[in-house]
Amino acid sequence: MDHSLQTVGVVIPALNEADNLRILLPRLVGMGVGQVIIGDNGSTDGTGEVGRKLGVTVVVAPVRGYGSACWSAMGALVDSVDVVVFLDADCADDVSLLPALVRPVLESEADMVIGTRVRAMCETGAMSLPQRFGDRLATRLIRLGWRFEYGDMGPFRAIRRSSLDAIGMRDRAFGWTIEMQIRAVELGLRIWQLPVSYGCRRGRSKISGTVRGVMLAGYWILTTWGRLWWTRKQRG
Repeated sequence: MDHSLQTVGVVIPALNEADNLRILLPRLVGMGVGQVIIGDNGSTDGTGEVGRKLGVTVVVAPVRGYGSACWSAMGALVDSVDVVVFLDADCADDVSLLPALVRPVLESEADMVIGTRVRAMCETGAMSLPQRFGDRLATRLIRLGWRFEYGDMGPFRAIRRSSLDAIGMRDRAFGWTIEMQIRAVELGLRIWQLPVSYGCRRGRSKISGTVRGVMLAGYWILTTWGRLWWTRKQRG
C-alpha cells in the first residue's frame, strides 16, 4: 500500500460495468488511494451494488452522459482529497501507472497530467478507428484554437483539485475531456503528458462500439470546442 496516495481521489464514470469493476476496484483499494467514487450513469446490471459491496462511494448521476457521471461523482469528494484522478471502468488503462500519473501533482511539479496513449505501447486493436479519428480531431482543434500541442485526449488523467475547481467544468456529455484540456491551457496550468500503455476494453464500448455513440461523441467534441472558441475573449 502506497500511503502517499491517501490524498488522491479516483472518479470512475460507469454505465453497466459491474464485471469490470469487480476486477478494477480491488486493485485501486489495494493501492491505498484515499477515495474511490463511481459515477453510476444509470446502470441496470448492478454496477452500484458491486461498488458498495467493495466499500467505495457510489453516486447516481441524475442525467445520462459521461460528463454528468464525472460531475456527480466529484460532488462526493471528501475534504482530504487534493488530487483527482479520472479513470474509465473498462479495464483498458493500466492502473499500476497511477502512482506515476499523480506523482508530478503531489510533488507540485504539475497541475494536470494526461495519460497519453502511445501507439507503440497500445495493445493491438485497443483503439478503434472512430476513437483514433476523434482523438486526432480533438487534439488538432485545440492546436488550431489555442496553440497547444496535446498528444492525446486520454481518459486516464490526474489534476490538482484546486485547479479542477478553477476550471469550472460545464459539460455534462462527451465534451468533458476536451473542455478540461482547453480550460487547462487557458488558465496556464502546468500540464504534463505521461506516455501510458492501453489495452483492449473488456465488454462493448458505449461510445466507439455503436454508430450512435460515435456520432454523439463527435457532435459534443465539435460543439464544445465551438462554444469555448467563440467565448474565449469573454474569459480573457
